[in-house]
Amino acid sequence: MIQLFISAFISVRWIDVLDIVLVAILIYQLYYLVKGTVAINIFVGIMLIYTLWIIVRAANMQLFGSILSKFIDVGFIALLIVFQPELRRFLLFLGTSDIFTKGKLGKGLFDFKWNVSPAQTLDINSIVKACKNMSEHKTGAIIILTKENDLKFYANTGDTIDAKVSVRMIESIFYKNSPLHDGAIIISNNSIVAARCVLPVTEHADFPAHLGMRHRAAVGITENTDAIAIVVSEQTGEISYAIAGELKHAVSHERLRELLEKEFN
Repeated sequence: MIQLFISAFISVRWIDVLDIVLVAILIYQLYYLVKGTVAINIFVGIMLIYTLWIIVRAANMQLFGSILSKFIDVGFIALLIVFQPELRRFLLFLGTSDIFTKGKLGKGLFDFKWNVSPAQTLDINSIVKACKNMSEHKTGAIIILTKENDLKFYANTGDTIDAKVSVRMIESIFYKNSPLHDGAIIISNNSIVAARCVLPVTEHADFPAHLGMRHRAAVGITENTDAIAIVVSEQTGEISYAIAGELKHAVSHERLRELLEKEFN
């Protein structure tokens, strides 16, 4: 038995080890790409169907196995259709990021974040106070708060800030004469990661016509990710809150605080 195990181990080539490592990296990167989005549920569903197909085939259940095999046969085409937005973001990320530049290839591919720093508590007071002040002065703003998905792709569309959350910082970014006011800010781990970010807008035909692009972007980003969006209307000064594709209108700053504490505490 020991000799058989040793002979089997010796027969493993270095190219086989490299093959396994590359597949593991690919699976991890794909998971990291869809983590925190609605696509992760579809991904899990596909894996469950594939696992069920293996079990059915092993049990020699021919009728049920033939039905599941049809899903498996067209699985690749289905993946291209279902994950089209994620694949597009992935390809754009590869084309626009610096992971292939000198000295950064290994960092881009093997950034597994083994040593993750403790998450900082979101400064809800500063966010609520800034929204209250901007609401009183009718300063338009859109603030995106990340959860599982760090929204790196959308952060790359804007200007890197990497500043601690504070009332003055948020208000100064959305000040009407600021070059960074047009677009969204993304807050992750109590840090303003980027400003002037471009977000996807909702495609719902029944979206209220009187709401502007900030509200459309707030619903759009929360439809596809687990992020939370806060909008301050430039016309009315009303504060809106979006989560899971649903928009809450005319939210008071006290109610906003309750909603944020529910999600982040």
